[in-house]
Amino acid sequence: MLIRVGYEIAIRCNEPTPMTTYLNLESARISDIQCERGPAAMPDVYLEMFRDLFGNSCLRLLAPAGNLALKYDAVVKDSGLPDPIDKDAQEITVDRLPTNCLAYLSASRYCETDELSNLAWNLFGHVQPGWSRVQAICDYVNQRLTFSYGFARATRTAAQAHEERVGVCRDFAHLAVAFCRCMNIPARYVNGYLGDIGVPADPAPMDFNAWFEVFLGGKWHTFDARHNQRRIGRIVVARGRDAADIPLIHTFGPHELTNFKVWTFEEHDPSFASQRFEKVSLITPWFSPRWSRLSRHIRESTKAEPTP
Repeated sequence: MLIRVGYEIAIRCNEPTPMTTYLNLESARISDIQCERGPAAMPDVYLEMFRDLFGNSCLRLLAPAGNLALKYDAVVKDSGLPDPIDKDAQEITVDRLPTNCLAYLSASRYCETDELSNLAWNLFGHVQPGWSRVQAICDYVNQRLTFSYGFARATRTAAQAHEERVGVCRDFAHLAVAFCRCMNIPARYVNGYLGDIGVPADPAPMDFNAWFEVFLGGKWHTFDARHNQRRIGRIVVARGRDAADIPLIHTFGPHELTNFKVWTFEEHDPSFASQRFEKVSLITPWFSPRWSRLSRHIRESTKAEPTP
């Protein structure tokens, strides 16, 4: 299977502003890239690659005063298989965990384990340890929170999401991560691409997705409290303790976001020349007339497709 991924992000700064990005594909997928354009900046600025403390591939640059656009487009080879399941994966006691897992047991900026510990043990202490317990956490978070882009707030923590009962994918991931850590299960936050492959098309604007990984049975496993199902075509961009570690873009000074488009879909044209898809910006309000027309068009197109 081939998957098309990419983004167009634009900002405006009043003066030259240092900036970092966490937008590159993880190193493990580099060999799967069949063709790509970018990452590129307009106007042209020097892009310096570096690796952060978690091993993520990042960029740093000096954004000029005025407008700056960052673009990337690629076709990536994928197995086409859903996330693996290992119901026999067991928890490992803290004293036997690899040292590099310990950082994923502690509280972090958006995951307040101290505030949620008693609740976590009351909710999940009776559940069979291991895979079943993590799945129970996903089930609870999925039912507890209501998803909508209209609920997005950059400062919302896991405990706040639990009380407000709303959020976007990062809030689902943060709450699940916090609960896992409360139960002494190492958990880390993941950001990446996830298209509507093998599931009904979602008319909402495409965005980067957030999910999480837990360490069970000696390896890391993928879980997704937002969608709460095994999905096809996850492409990791970065991993960290929570979203504070891996912001998509971070400027060391004020900026205005003027464009934000993301695409992820199964690609049937290996020539990489096609631009058939409409890239909807998340800057466009989801309730705008343009968004309503696009949403209606997608629904009608889906209904019109012949049943295989």
